[in-house]
Parts: sequence; C-alpha cells; structure tokens
Amino acid sequence: MSETILCRKKSELAKVAQTLISTYPDYRIFAFYGLMGVGKTTLIKAICTYLNVFDIVTSPTFSIVNEYHTTDKEIIYHLDFYRVKSLDEVMDIGYEEYFFNGSYCFIEWPEMIQQLLPNKYVYILINENPSDNSRLVQHKAFRSL
Repeated sequence: MSETILCRKKSELAKVAQTLISTYPDYRIFAFYGLMGVGKTTLIKAICTYLNVFDIVTSPTFSIVNEYHTTDKEIIYHLDFYRVKSLDEVMDIGYEEYFFNGSYCFIEWPEMIQQLLPNKYVYILINENPSDNSRLVQHKAFRSL
C-alpha cells in the first residue's frame, strides 16, 4: 500500500526527505516519477542534503549519471533517463554498476528503463496540486522475489 506526503512549500522538503529515507532504511534504489518540472530533482537535492552530500546536486539530464560524495565517504548516484533513446544506451553506461552496488541510487524518468529496475526499489510519484502549487509525494516499496 502506498502512502502520500503533502508538501506545501520548499521549506518542507527536508522533512519529506527524512521521511522517505527513514521509511525505507533497507532500500537503496529510489525511482522518481512525475511530469516535467514537478520537482523530482528538487526532492533529490533535499534527500542528498539529508544524506550529507557535499557536492553540488544538479540534474544529470545530459550526462545521464551524476556521482555525489557524502561526508561519510559514501557515494550516491543520480541518474536521469529522460533523453535515453534505447535500452542499449543504458547497457552501454553499465547501469548494473549503479543499481547493484549497494549505494543509494536516485533515478529520474525510470519509465524509460522500467524493465531494468531491480526487484527491490522505492516508487515515488510526485504530483502538483494546481490550486495551491503544493506537491503530493506518493511512495511505496516494491519488492518481488
């Protein structure tokens, strides 16, 4: 069953980030769904701040993958598959190295590579409420055996 978090303003993103990471302590793959401009990268920035990333967090739309470092010497991967034209491109970047190494991996536009997602990941859907510009962050764990 999925849960939903209401986020009324950007200042609430830190709490949303904390909730997502603490709700899924055994998950490292987070797949972010939502329309262009809804706030996927902004939420990922908040999560990275919560995880003590000291690098600048930006959208990897053109590079496909950004690597960030934390104060605890951990590595976090941020992938964006918006511009991917084929699964061969994803194979060529060695997606397995990112998805299956035990590091946090935040994926934007996962619908482009849905069949490559691991069996265990967190689904996050962000929708905008047009009446007040708030965001509804729906989340749930996927785990197939």
